[in-house]
Amino acid sequence: MWKRTANGREFHFYLAGINNQNFLMRDQETGSWWQQVTGRCISGPLEGSMLELADYDELTFGLWKSEAPDGTVLAPVPGHEKDYDNNWEAEVAKYSVPVSFPGQGLKDRDVILGVQVKGQSRAYPFETVLREKLVTDRVSGVPVALLVAGDGKSVRAFDSRWNGTEIELFRDPHTEGQLLDGLGNTWNFSGCPVSGPATGQCLQRIEILKDFWFDWRNYNPQTTVYRR
Repeated sequence: MWKRTANGREFHFYLAGINNQNFLMRDQETGSWWQQVTGRCISGPLEGSMLELADYDELTFGLWKSEAPDGTVLAPVPGHEKDYDNNWEAEVAKYSVPVSFPGQGLKDRDVILGVQVKGQSRAYPFETVLREKLVTDRVSGVPVALLVAGDGKSVRAFDSRWNGTEIELFRDPHTEGQLLDGLGNTWNFSGCPVSGPATGQCLQRIEILKDFWFDWRNYNPQTTVYRR
């Protein structure tokens, strides 16, 4: 998810095409073309410009509603429901050249969770993360923790350092989607302590991108894949 601003200007975008089986957006102000997955302008007057990443989550509705009870939901415009295509990919495939990156034990359309830290990329097979519930790893020297929520479907990632010191995290055996550490803290799915000496100091979030393996590998050619 990207903010609609670049170089100090606000833009209005519309879907304009497909590049390497990934959406292309075009802004109405300059006619420049932007790659959806990278946020980079790839053609036009603003070529080379970057959109700024916006904080986002991909959660189940139940979990989101419990965290944001006053939140609103984007709904189809009345009278235009038929304009929302639920199966656009099959039509696009007729005109797209398949991009294939088999290998590393993954198939093209395996779903992964992509993480980028200090220029290093790593793909975490989604089913592996759901099965393990908590994945602890190190990417570019940074300790990373991927935690599955109590709903068994939503995932968030955190830098597992508190006050500049790496902490060892464990699943809470009594509450799904919570973590314990050896310092007496209990951390919730937002990465914030619900008890212990760290109260009031949340862990830093790390953005994750849920994507097909072929798409992630295409735009992150040096990516590695998480192995337990």
